[in-house]
Amino acid sequence: MKVVALDYGAARTGVAVSDATGTIARPLGIVERAASPEGLERIRDLVRGEAAELVVVGLPLTLRGERGSQADETTAFAESLRGVLGVPVETYDERFTTSLAAAASGSAPEDARAAAHLLESYLAWTSTKSG
Repeated sequence: MKVVALDYGAARTGVAVSDATGTIARPLGIVERAASPEGLERIRDLVRGEAAELVVVGLPLTLRGERGSQADETTAFAESLRGVLGVPVETYDERFTTSLAAAASGSAPEDARAAAHLLESYLAWTSTKSG
């Protein structure tokens, strides 16, 4: 299953995509102001262009696993996506993905690398869950 992951931020949202088998994640880029009508349209176009079957949005929980204002904003963003995408949208705990992306090197923007780390974590979790 091909999956798109989003590391949501009000200004910039990192985007990553898996391969068709759902095992390898790669950074795709960023979407500016993703929660705006134009941003939602851009994400819809990316999801369609990649023929993704699922979108995963990183949920920024606190280190204690609790929800804060950023998690609430992200949940609202995921709800907006559900209204414009024709594929399921899930949220997934993204703790530590931004720090991992900052530590990793690469030519992709840091937000896109964070989305790729999120997607790698999600894919690993789903493989253990289903296997």
